[in-house]
Amino acid sequence: MHSQPPADPPAPQPNPPVPTPQPSSRRINPLVGALLVGLLLGGGGVGAVWALSDDDNGSTKEPSGASDARAGCQALAGFKESLWLDQGSAGDVHRNRFAAAGSLTASAAAVDPSYEELAEALRRAQQRHMQVFEFDDETKKDLAKAREQCKEL
Repeated sequence: MHSQPPADPPAPQPNPPVPTPQPSSRRINPLVGALLVGLLLGGGGVGAVWALSDDDNGSTKEPSGASDARAGCQALAGFKESLWLDQGSAGDVHRNRFAAAGSLTASAAAVDPSYEELAEALRRAQQRHMQVFEFDDETKKDLAKAREQCKEL
């Protein structure tokens, strides 16, 4: 048997030329530019107003139990049990409001024990909801108690 000599490896192919990026001659549409500037200035203005306004008349002290309780009650006021299972942002908003109400009232009670009853009503409602996965009569009773206490603030 006669063996053939090994074949030479194929010759390397030259790399194709890489195009050189050219500077863009596109300019931003003046209307789009004005819109972007307006959004930036508007967002900055809203952020500045938000940062400078607070319930403590500009002081840098820690929030009081009263301000946490009011914020918790505000979150609870915007919460609707019937929208808990909604898909998308509507459901997200109500699930977050329910959680925020519990957290803020717990914070209020930690600072000022006079808010303990409010915090406990929300804590019971949240725990019951986690047990039964619905807003049953017992959960609604605790929510009603918390809402009634919020009216007194």
